[in-house]
Order: sequence, then C-alpha cells, then structure tokens
Amino acid sequence: MKPGEVVPVAFHFPFLFNQTRNVRKLLDFLSKYNYWFVFILLEAISLCALFRFNGYQGSVWFTSANTVAGNIMEIHSKTLSYLALGDNNRALTERNVVLEHRIAQLEHELKKLSTPPTYTQQRTDSLLRSYQLLDANVVNNSVLLQDNYLTINKGEADGVRPEMGVVCGTGVVGIVYITAPHYSIVMPVLNSKSNISCRLRKSGYFGYLNWDGGSPLYAWMNDVPRYAKIQTGDVIETSGFSSVFPEGLFIGKVNQVRNSKDGLSYRIKVHLGTDFARLRDVCVIMSPDQDELNALDGQLKEKSRK
Repeated sequence: MKPGEVVPVAFHFPFLFNQTRNVRKLLDFLSKYNYWFVFILLEAISLCALFRFNGYQGSVWFTSANTVAGNIMEIHSKTLSYLALGDNNRALTERNVVLEHRIAQLEHELKKLSTPPTYTQQRTDSLLRSYQLLDANVVNNSVLLQDNYLTINKGEADGVRPEMGVVCGTGVVGIVYITAPHYSIVMPVLNSKSNISCRLRKSGYFGYLNWDGGSPLYAWMNDVPRYAKIQTGDVIETSGFSSVFPEGLFIGKVNQVRNSKDGLSYRIKVHLGTDFARLRDVCVIMSPDQDELNALDGQLKEKSRK
C-alpha cells in the first residue's frame, strides 16, 4: 500500500463486511424460494381454519394430538424411571435389609413364645419372683479364651451396678463386672477368676464353681467333702451364700467325680446348663437388699485388714 492511498472501509471493518454478505445471502435465499414459504404459510392458515371451525375435524385433531402427547409423556416417564433405577435399587436393598432384620427378631420372639417353659425356667421364675429382673441382650461374647467376658446392652442408666448376678432361662450366666451408662461387661462362669458359691441340690453339700479353660460346656465344683454322696446327674445349684444369687438357681449337673490334688476333697466336673456359645437373652438380678449386703461385706473386709 502506497503512502496517501485511500483504504477501503471493509479493510477497517472486516466483521461488518462479513455480516453484510451473510444478510445478502439470506435475502437471496428467501427471494429464490419465496413461493414455498407462502405455500407453507397458507397451508398452516387453512389447517387452523379447518380444525377450529369444523367440529368433526377438530375432534379428530384433538384426539390425535392427545394421543401423540400421551405417548411422548409415557416415553419421557419411562426414560426417567430407567435413569433412576440405580437409586431405586439401592433404596430397595436397604429396605430389604431392615425388613429381614425385623423378621428375624419377630421369629425369635415367636419361638420364645411358642416354646413351652422347661422345669429349670419355671423354677428360676418362681425363685426370682421377689427380685426385679432387667431383660438384656448379649452384644459381644467370647468362649475360647482363658478369661472370657461378655457385654450386655444395659448399664448404669438402667440401674445396673457391679456385683449383680446375671442369669438366663437355662441357668446362671455370671456377675456384672464393669458398668457404663448404657452397657455392662459381665464376668461369666467361663472365666478363671469367677468363683460362684454352689451346692448339690440332693444332699446340700456346697463348694465353689470355677473354670480352668477347655470346653465351654463344663466347669468344676471344688472343695466338696469326701464323705458327701454324689451320683452322676445330680443337680448343682446356687447356695445363696452371697448377695449375688438367691439359692436354688440351676447351674448344671454332675458329669464326673474326681479327687482333688491334695486328696482331701472331691472335684466335680459339672455339665453347665447354659450354652454360652449360643447365649443371647439374659436377665440382670436387681436385689432390693444388695446395697445393704455389699456395705456389710465392705465393713467385714475393712475389719479383717485391721
């Protein structure tokens, strides 16, 4: 470009030039096919007049339009439902889990109601009528350790305190060891530190029940006098010599009779009535006189130390 030469406007405004060219193309297109646009406009006007001012044609149009609209809406609804299948399946799965859990609970309750009470259950109920019983569920349990413990879903907020006895429908379970506001740890019979005062129901001779490991179905009753008459199958029950358990609660039956290591007493192998591997429902014995008895035991221990 030479000095002093006039620059075209399009050179300064390329965008405006392109727009003008596009508008010119559009006008050329409309002028070329203008009769088609006029035809389409007249057809639309005639159809509107036909369906609006003629009853039969209008009803046909209305019915067809509704059918088409209904089909479109149905397809739209099915599409949305298909896209939401993942969320619906997750919701149904969660609901099924809840329902299965509730069905299992109802079946468990129905089984307890439909099963007639055994003699042990009837005797336990009669012996504990003067005591307040608190129903609880076992939420954690072990049977294969040397010192086993189990956890129940009742605690201090429910009135549970240490040194309270725990039983079930088939016999003695153990003693409350540690309490929290809503849970408690129980020292069961299957613990080497457990010592429960017990006796032979037939003869009345008493001893102490403890567990030295091995099978969770058996424990040992020690310090039974050698002159006591014992037979296989004799019932072992609580002696009532402590504030934890009332007398007469079923513990188990005599399985074997052996001599102690020093030969001065008998050592009885007891087949326990409680199957700890299947234990779920228990009751905490809440004695009205337990606080007073515990206070007396504490005073006795303090005086013995002096």
